[in-house]
Amino acid sequence: MDERDEQTECASTSRILSSKRIHIFQRKLLQWYAQHGRDLPWRHTSDPYHILVSEMMLHQTQVARVIKKYHEWLAFYPTLEALAAAPLEEVKQLWRPLGYNFRPERLHQIAKFVVKELDGKLPSRLDELISFRGIGRYTADAILSFAFHKDAPIVDTNVCRLITRFFGVRGDPVRTAVKGEIWQLAEAMVPTGKAYIFNQALIDFGALVCTSRVPACSSCFANEMCMWKRTRKEPMLV
Repeated sequence: MDERDEQTECASTSRILSSKRIHIFQRKLLQWYAQHGRDLPWRHTSDPYHILVSEMMLHQTQVARVIKKYHEWLAFYPTLEALAAAPLEEVKQLWRPLGYNFRPERLHQIAKFVVKELDGKLPSRLDELISFRGIGRYTADAILSFAFHKDAPIVDTNVCRLITRFFGVRGDPVRTAVKGEIWQLAEAMVPTGKAYIFNQALIDFGALVCTSRVPACSSCFANEMCMWKRTRKEPMLV
């Protein structure tokens, strides 16, 4: 390992091991969420299929557009069995106008496989979930966290932005090394036994406070701990 790699590893490790800072953030974030968290329909269920539907719909789609379609979809296809039995063209038609029309086809494929091969039950292991076409790391960990209440980290666009600012992560989040560090930090932040609620809080805080272009730093409980705020760097527009 050369000197540059050693310095990078030390910097990354020091960020992760600042446990006191993380504990303060965890406590304050959960307090904030208790007052300001959004009441969303998929937060009233632990059904793995319902969580999968919500996450597939939310991918690159605004929450407000998803809520009505989520209710409509589950009225037609309340279970994986119902979705698996439906004609693909009907499924694709019902999905409109959410866009990204490969998503309903992949949901349909997942439903048919799970019903036929897995007795209608989505798996509760990361490696099994990401083996499905259409389920990436974020969606898999969201299912593990929100449906199975496992201590799985999540990194969507909002969480990625929050973590890069709070910990002062530099570099393009698309790059493998930077992405790996962000996921590592997300995992370090999850309080044991509270991933289900903590991950929801992270998502909402990134969506409502630590926003992309105009973050509400003046009202942020973490502004004194935030590395981006301290160094006054331009925010990453992710």
